[in-house]
Amino acid sequence: METLTEAIEDSSADQQTSFETVFHRHYEAVARAIARIVRDTARAEEIAAEVFWKFWRNPTIARSEYAVAWLYKTAIRKALDDLKMEARRLRRESVQPNRLPAQTPEEAHASSEERLRVRLILAGLPPKQAELLLLRNSDLSYAEVAAALGLNPASVGTLIGRAQQAFRKEYVNHYGEPNYE
Repeated sequence: METLTEAIEDSSADQQTSFETVFHRHYEAVARAIARIVRDTARAEEIAAEVFWKFWRNPTIARSEYAVAWLYKTAIRKALDDLKMEARRLRRESVQPNRLPAQTPEEAHASSEERLRVRLILAGLPPKQAELLLLRNSDLSYAEVAAALGLNPASVGTLIGRAQQAFRKEYVNHYGEPNYE
């Protein structure tokens, strides 16, 4: 008969193996999803490490059937939090985010400015809408988005459409119609 100590050690070993498997399979994708939001690879890796640390410390989540969805959801939320902190920092420093100094070449500047605008609008949206847009943009299926956010899969398309409309409305209110030259 197995003693309690042996059972705990076996459970701990199983948890470690399970964590390592999930980590090796998903770390790069989670870090890439975060990097798309924060636009800083080093910071994205730090956030991904924090997410996996939180995942490892909660074995209930790790054993759940939605463990991978939880990872992405938590990663997106942490990245959005980081983005909001950056937006607050920019406001505190009185930087006009839509009036960045001119750089050369002009296309690089325009592209950089547009990415900043998109990140600021995302930071201003309700978290659920921003999460929907970012998770869908991370190439997750509707079913995966639904699992990550605890939604009915049949309503994900409608909710994404509404989130896109809200994004467009905020973008137009702040910056006018987008220029697609």
